[in-house]
Amino acid sequence: MSKSAAIVLAAGLGTRMKSAKPKVMHPLAGRPMVNHVIANLQRASVEEVVCIVGPDMPELEQTVAPHKTAIQKDRLGTGHAVLAAKDVMRGDEENILIAFGDTPLITDQTFHAMLEARKRADVVVLGFRPENPGAYGRLIVDAQNELQAIVEFKDADAEQRAIALCNSGVMCVDGKKLFPLLERITNDNAAGEYYLTDIVTLARKDGLHCGVVEGEEDELLGVNSRVELARAEAIAQDRLRHHAMVNGATLLDPASTHFSFDTRLGRDVVVEPNVFFGPGVNVGDNVTIKAFSHLEDTQVGNGVVMGPYARLRPGTDLHDDVKVGNFVEIKKAVIEKGAKVNHLSYIGDARVGAQANIGAGTITCNYDGFFKYHTDIGAGAFIGSNTALVAPVKIGDNANVGAGSTISKDVEAGDLGLTRAPQKNFVGWSDKFRAKQALRKNSK
Repeated sequence: MSKSAAIVLAAGLGTRMKSAKPKVMHPLAGRPMVNHVIANLQRASVEEVVCIVGPDMPELEQTVAPHKTAIQKDRLGTGHAVLAAKDVMRGDEENILIAFGDTPLITDQTFHAMLEARKRADVVVLGFRPENPGAYGRLIVDAQNELQAIVEFKDADAEQRAIALCNSGVMCVDGKKLFPLLERITNDNAAGEYYLTDIVTLARKDGLHCGVVEGEEDELLGVNSRVELARAEAIAQDRLRHHAMVNGATLLDPASTHFSFDTRLGRDVVVEPNVFFGPGVNVGDNVTIKAFSHLEDTQVGNGVVMGPYARLRPGTDLHDDVKVGNFVEIKKAVIEKGAKVNHLSYIGDARVGAQANIGAGTITCNYDGFFKYHTDIGAGAFIGSNTALVAPVKIGDNANVGAGSTISKDVEAGDLGLTRAPQKNFVGWSDKFRAKQALRKNSK
């Protein structure tokens, strides 16, 4: 297999984003845009990735790690940016893809098609046919689909502007020819910049073959503003919803379901409207997620029913056949097979044993303002409603805790734990009180 590498241009400041962080760091479906690009390149069997970053972008360098980075100290155009990668690359690459960190929707299939086309051409350019070609550069091709030139819109005549095939800027170039071509381009233009597209003209002069692969308009959306970021998010969400449904999940209202890039749903999962999946969620088979639930960094076993209005925070692990009801919040807790947490409860830093039942209004008091503490609830335990479990504390297997209790000491297996003040009834008190208050009210 040919050795393939990619150079991802990510040094832009993104001033139109009105943000202190680099443009390509803004998330799409729960992951920075640049990492979408890298992931799709890797799925296309690209072995080596080098990201071009600007100076003073340590956060971006950490985000793309362990991939190599090269710094473009002066932003002098796309050709200048690609040339910055020369000294950090291996030097034995047969194919080099050039992509952009702010164009996160290009699929691995499109990158793969470019690598395949590189077998027949020295330079391959990714083109597309937008509904409104506008000011995009035009790709001039002959009858054999050989790329003759890239003409910028401002330099194009009326006949060339009528061409529908536009330049995306993405290329795949013979690894042995890329840098020699880049070293020959000049900045003799109105902007005083070194344009990557100029290598097509140079390659044609050298008698090299230049070809075109066409992609879809949606996947070539470049993100330069938060408005465009929202458009990209909509496209990404549609793709993720489609993937979930064709793989066996039912989305009752797809448009109101929000996925992250790594959401995994099993077969026969039913997702009701207005459900949010943050990063790190894996859902088993035959699960029902009811409306307005929120999940992030959570494992959900087979046969689970949860919601509506359930919130599963990072570190939650629901085993098979668990029931999590309405207005329940769970964080960093294991809920074992068949256990139930049905109503208005908070379970954090805890284990709930198999077949245990957590009554309504139960909370684990896991934080003292400085440290978090663990609550362990045994298999088959029954926790009565409105119970506070003050961690660290252990409730044994098949133990009971009476409703309204505050439990700060362990309850052994099979025992009953109960803290409750004796009830006192005062005969006739309410009638006397009501009569007194009515008299006061009438006297005013």
